[in-house]
Amino acid sequence: MRSTSAKIVLLAHAVAQVRAWRAAGETVVFANGVFDLVHVGHARYLSGARVQGSRLVVGINSDRSAAELKGPGRPVLGERERALLIAALRVVDRVVIFDERSADAILEALAPDVHAQGTDYRPATAPERATMSGLGGRTVVAGDPESHASRELYERVRARQADRE
Repeated sequence: MRSTSAKIVLLAHAVAQVRAWRAAGETVVFANGVFDLVHVGHARYLSGARVQGSRLVVGINSDRSAAELKGPGRPVLGERERALLIAALRVVDRVVIFDERSADAILEALAPDVHAQGTDYRPATAPERATMSGLGGRTVVAGDPESHASRELYERVRARQADRE
């Protein structure tokens, strides 16, 4: 069993690992997100992604790209802490931190068999669907349909803090 921190790798290492897995006949799934304030919806998303193949690589937005996507005050946790939390999940084989707002470039580099998106998307509305189609892969929706947004959790914590002040 690899240690949690050993699962966090640079993109070049992940590319080599994905190639080796695919050469061995394994199906590689890629999932991505900010994963700020990790919650049950994230665990269900990644578990659902993993059942789509035999290996799961997770891309985590860097602090810079997370701030661009989520706005002021985000991310709450730094990229290394978020990567460690996701790497600690048994279903995750590798974690890569990426700096772009979208996952297109990392998908092109990794060329996974499957790109798993959370239930806030549909395969036809996933932002990177054209990239996956061009790679000959498929886009799937994984996780449960219940709403588990970090944004809502963040706002609840802020509201409770404001009530205390």
